Amino acid sequence: MGQKIERALISLTDKDGIEGFAQELADLGIEILSTGGTAKMIRQAGIEVVDVAEFTGFPEMLDGRVKTLHPKIHGGILNQRDNADHQRQCAAHGLKNIDLVAVNLYAFEKTVADPQCSLADAIENIDIGGPTLLRASAKNFHNVTVIVDPADYPRVLREIKEQGNTTLETRFYLAAKVFALTSSYDTKISQWLETVDVKTNAYFAKA
Repeated sequence: MGQKIERALISLTDKDGIEGFAQELADLGIEILSTGGTAKMIRQAGIEVVDVAEFTGFPEMLDGRVKTLHPKIHGGILNQRDNADHQRQCAAHGLKNIDLVAVNLYAFEKTVADPQCSLADAIENIDIGGPTLLRASAKNFHNVTVIVDPADYPRVLREIKEQGNTTLETRFYLAAKVFALTSSYDTKISQWLETVDVKTNAYFAKA
């Protein structure tokens, strides 16, 4: 089963069901970290949330391109809880575990479906932090529960209520779902970019 889930990071484009999910996590005593619009929505629902910038001690920057790309985030996700050397390094650098990550990605496919979409718009809708968080969490599925689909909220909450954490089988299932999503996401980006002639139009030109 692993250690009890104590801290969650939530950063969502698709915010369907997030208020109820966040409330249930808070009711279970789980600390919630978040960013941008997700943090605002959670806070407006009257749920306590810690901004990622406060957690890392480093502000969001470059028009939001850099938010979660920080050792305090990725160290908190990727450390192996049963690895004594990892735990010594975490203690030395003040890293706190992040046990649950709920993330979904910028809607790249929806963005480029608009015939007026420019190359610049498309590039800005290529998610960097989201896939990085997801892949890190999925890689460390032995220790981290990762959610990309709101349909999985009930299963995760049920298991946390029953035993303080999700089962290894659930974490493995969710990790596989992550890699399927990130693979598909990157494929859609590469396929779209192959239709663009950047030399003939600095912003947008489909072949």
